[in-house]
Amino acid sequence: MHAQPPRRCEQCGCQLSQYNSGTLCSACVRSRSLNQRAASVPERVWRSPEIQQALASWDFGKTTRLIRQQGSLRQDDISQLTGLSQGFLSMLESGRRRLTNIDKIGEFLAGLGVPPELAPLPLPRRVQPPRNLYVGDLDPSLPWTAGRMVAALGTAVGGNAMDRRRFLAVSGLTLTAFVHHWTTAEAEPLVRAAEGSRLTHKLLDSLQATTDNLRITDATAGSGTLADLGNAHLEFLKRLVEQSTYDEDTGRRLAAITADTAIQTGWFAFDAGNRDRTPAYLFAALRAAKASGDARFGAGALSYLAIHGYSTGAPRSAVIAAQAAREKIKHLRAPALEAMLLTRQARGHAKLGERQAVLTALGQAAELCAQGRSERDPHWLYWINEGEIHGQSGSCYLDLDEPQRAVTSFTQAHDSLNPVDQRTRGLFLSRAASAHLRQGDVEAGCDTAHRALDLAEQLQSARMNEHIEVMLGDLHAVGNATYARELVDRAAAVTGARK
Repeated sequence: MHAQPPRRCEQCGCQLSQYNSGTLCSACVRSRSLNQRAASVPERVWRSPEIQQALASWDFGKTTRLIRQQGSLRQDDISQLTGLSQGFLSMLESGRRRLTNIDKIGEFLAGLGVPPELAPLPLPRRVQPPRNLYVGDLDPSLPWTAGRMVAALGTAVGGNAMDRRRFLAVSGLTLTAFVHHWTTAEAEPLVRAAEGSRLTHKLLDSLQATTDNLRITDATAGSGTLADLGNAHLEFLKRLVEQSTYDEDTGRRLAAITADTAIQTGWFAFDAGNRDRTPAYLFAALRAAKASGDARFGAGALSYLAIHGYSTGAPRSAVIAAQAAREKIKHLRAPALEAMLLTRQARGHAKLGERQAVLTALGQAAELCAQGRSERDPHWLYWINEGEIHGQSGSCYLDLDEPQRAVTSFTQAHDSLNPVDQRTRGLFLSRAASAHLRQGDVEAGCDTAHRALDLAEQLQSARMNEHIEVMLGDLHAVGNATYARELVDRAAAVTGARK
């Protein structure tokens, strides 16, 4: 008697559980339900003078009511977008309740997708900002001068840890503010004529080479001690800004190297597991990018803020950061840069369960990547290629609970990745192992996990450790297999050696 072929989901093709009597897997049922219910605020409403005035005056009850009326939305739609209960929204619109919690305000603005230029920042004079909303010179509403840039760098390289934690707690709202001011503020030219030694292009070449070497070391071996090295290099650049002599052209180049180094150091801190430190570096990088006059560095800082967002439970911030960066650089015709930003945006959408938005962003990223690099694509974006797009696609499918598609994408990524980027290869392999395990293919999952551990043994990356822990969690979820013990012991040895 022939065995019946396994039943498969009619939408994604994955094998259905024996307990599933329907035609769709649970992930597709959830995704279809979300897509049927998903609402969004139409772009046209943001052109309404009434809504703009309500936002500017922090009248969120009136804002909500006008958005519903002009966008043909229900209170239930606004509730799903913002996370506020329908009962609270009803009282907010009637004036019986007010929205005063700064974290909730940030979520409210982000959930509605309020354009950065319309965000009610800085605060109206009649509304007193909560104490410790911003930490010192990280306040984006302060003038974008050379002095403020230096002060922000000082906070990043030597700021108080408690201040950084307070700053991180409101980073969703702070992100919206920084995007707004980075886009609209006028930057003071970076010029210094004093008795200090004059900067030379030879020195600047050497400083850029140091940043580039740190970046390549990070990609091949992980962050390790690079956060400390990057911090020291950034401190030296800060002193050059303060003490050297340079004209406007040289100042712009110095600011560009400083922005690049701040971005990388923020990333090193993130990869090393010091996530509280990351935003301060990246917001300081935005100020330096503004002084450089090169929007590509600002886009780079926002791309890493997007990673920070979707990795720390703030996926809507990731979408906001990536979209703002794309808007700023769209005139540059830099396909590799825009493709990278689209993958960051897609990861945010995937964490939010917004499947159609994920597919749209990934499709656009693949098309742009296929165009090849242009002369306007920055040199530091050497690693974006077809393999990266496939790998990020696999990560999105894994977040959407579509392991079969994730396995396919990770397989394609492995064949196309840059060979020197060992950490990315290791991260994608660990996620591929999770995808196999979530499919129920324990043998393939364990085999892929061992390959990930082969690379993990050569890396110093807290993020890699985290991915290994997730991978082991997926292994435990499918039950013990006879050959899983060796994998568990080996993974414990690899992660334990780096703790």
